Amino acid sequence: CMTMGTASTMACVTEAMGFTRPGAANVPAVISEHSRLAVQTGRRAVEMAWEDLKPSTFMTSQSLDNGLMTSLAIGGSTNAIVHLIAIAGRLGIDLTLDRFDELSRTTPVLADIRPSGRYLMEDFYNAGGLRAMLARMTDLLNTECMTVSGTTLGEQIAGAEVINEEVIRSRDNPVAAAGGTCLLRGNLAPNGCVIKSIAADPKLLQHRGPAIVFDNYPAMKERIHDPDLDVTADSVLILRSAGPLGAPGFPEWGMLPIPKKLLQAGVRDMVRLSDARMSGTSYGTCVLHIAPESAAGGPLALVQNGDEIEINVPERTIHWHVSEEEIAKRRAQMGAPKQVPERGYERLYAKHVTQADRGCDFDFLSGRSPGHEPSIH
Repeated sequence: CMTMGTASTMACVTEAMGFTRPGAANVPAVISEHSRLAVQTGRRAVEMAWEDLKPSTFMTSQSLDNGLMTSLAIGGSTNAIVHLIAIAGRLGIDLTLDRFDELSRTTPVLADIRPSGRYLMEDFYNAGGLRAMLARMTDLLNTECMTVSGTTLGEQIAGAEVINEEVIRSRDNPVAAAGGTCLLRGNLAPNGCVIKSIAADPKLLQHRGPAIVFDNYPAMKERIHDPDLDVTADSVLILRSAGPLGAPGFPEWGMLPIPKKLLQAGVRDMVRLSDARMSGTSYGTCVLHIAPESAAGGPLALVQNGDEIEINVPERTIHWHVSEEEIAKRRAQMGAPKQVPERGYERLYAKHVTQADRGCDFDFLSGRSPGHEPSIH
């Protein structure tokens, strides 16, 4: 990615967790450093085999925290949250959204990179790259964590210098002091949802408006630009059936388009909610990964047009202004849940894939202790 999309985000996260050679995360595609890096990587892989150095020997909850803090400091893709929770699960480490939110409240955004900032990944590389940025936050990182190089993260970033203070900000002049990506919870998302607040319109981070609900992606595409759609800039656009079960594969549909008639009126951002993901290159006030998803019977399945939805990012809340009695009535009237396929991979997937807050991995691949509920019974 030329911006801080998911690929660039995960490259930075992977290096911060110790899985790559120093400086591997940000090398632009067209320069010879790639060839040198490939040779170094191959040699080190052989050495690791002789040393019997496996990822499980240096992958810890502390190195996962390093990955999370890196993702936050670079204004990274929301997809990194799902990936890191899944990685932790394979290791038997119970990484939760609450831990992510705890780190979000104390980690500054230092990389001024699109789509949250102004510059491109090539600029980041020329400004000193990931090592230089991490060197500015050593007090936050677990620098004693080991890496594939056989050295600690602290040793790996020692001496790295920032060349361009506009691209990699100082701690005294961050892009944001904290909270580049935030966890929200409330009666619409009991298990949590996320918003990349650094890429949203600040005026919408506290907002209440009426819902316009799209039951699925095809319905959204059909209706979103209809001139007769009863929508204003205050409306809250909602897409459901877009989570790991509702649209198998958990697609990147979360950046719902702005209705054409509002675009023509000058509207450039709206509050948009879904149980989908979005691309790391996306932006706007998009609330994502709502869990449980609608297809798993989450509250999102019960929202109706006109319901008032409120988000308050500073307070980390999302609230659906409908009474408990009305919610119970709607649930009683709700149709039968989505049926589990009878056979094959689709059945295995539907029975065993976890929700967004648990990493969207197969539960039988997790090293966690038993206890969490499968998505569909």
